[in-house]
Amino acid sequence: MSGAAIRSVAFIGIGNMGWPMAANLLRAGFSVTVCDAVAGRAEAFVAAQGGVAASNAAAAVAGAEAVVTILPTSAEVEAVLAEIAPVLAPGTLLIEMSSGSPLVTRRLAEELAARQVAMVDAPVSGGVPRARTGELAIMAGGEQAALDRAEPVLKAMSTTIHRVGTVGAGQAMKALNNLVSAGGFLIGIEALLIGQRFGLDPALMVDVLNASTGMNNATQKKFGPYVLSRAFDSGFGLDLMAKDLGIALEVGRGTGTVTPFAALLREMASSAVNLLGPGQDHTAFARLSEALAGTELWPGPAAG
Repeated sequence: MSGAAIRSVAFIGIGNMGWPMAANLLRAGFSVTVCDAVAGRAEAFVAAQGGVAASNAAAAVAGAEAVVTILPTSAEVEAVLAEIAPVLAPGTLLIEMSSGSPLVTRRLAEELAARQVAMVDAPVSGGVPRARTGELAIMAGGEQAALDRAEPVLKAMSTTIHRVGTVGAGQAMKALNNLVSAGGFLIGIEALLIGQRFGLDPALMVDVLNASTGMNNATQKKFGPYVLSRAFDSGFGLDLMAKDLGIALEVGRGTGTVTPFAALLREMASSAVNLLGPGQDHTAFARLSEALAGTELWPGPAAG
């Protein structure tokens, strides 16, 4: 099985991201068995998309040539692997797509290797919209032979695959990417608040930023549809963003890198989680800055 082309995939975790990703695997012709911790979600997926529903992770992986996990944190991944490791056939490929801890992932990879199961980490960037269209960017880490075998599966869900190093390197890169993304988002929100209080129209400011050197992913894809609209519904949780920033700091500490701005950003994200409560979208991070400024951003023409 270790060198054979993959046709059957067990997909564990069909939340906001996992659902469209598993659907794209089905559209690409893979045989997909899904399971999720939320009761009834696997059955709902099969009713809407096809495939096979499994009642638990161990049942999902039976006979699968590859297993995809995309779960909230490494703690959930570790729990799932403890359940499925005893029943994984030698030669099975584990594709870990969660935004997890690189150090935990490396330890899990060593444990699986002792069972003749290869593991790669392949976290994604692009959010729910690009998950739906199969245009995700993937940061992959692992041995080259395992990555070669995983590539057809990954290509069914993405348009860009970056091989960034050994196992765990993908998750390190993903955390650092999200660190940069969060920094650009927050400084952009502060700029909009300053401008609005000066008398500038925030929506017009976004247009100017996008035609100027202040442009970033947040100005292009988040401020208009999710912040100024007050929708705050991009599909990626604020608590998960704070977790990713913590992982970036973990990598920084492990490399002995001084990271004062990253530490401040992580502290502010944690403060936003505490202020706003559970279940918030990551674009609601803007509401912390609004609370500190005593000003709420609005999309209409600037007053006065």
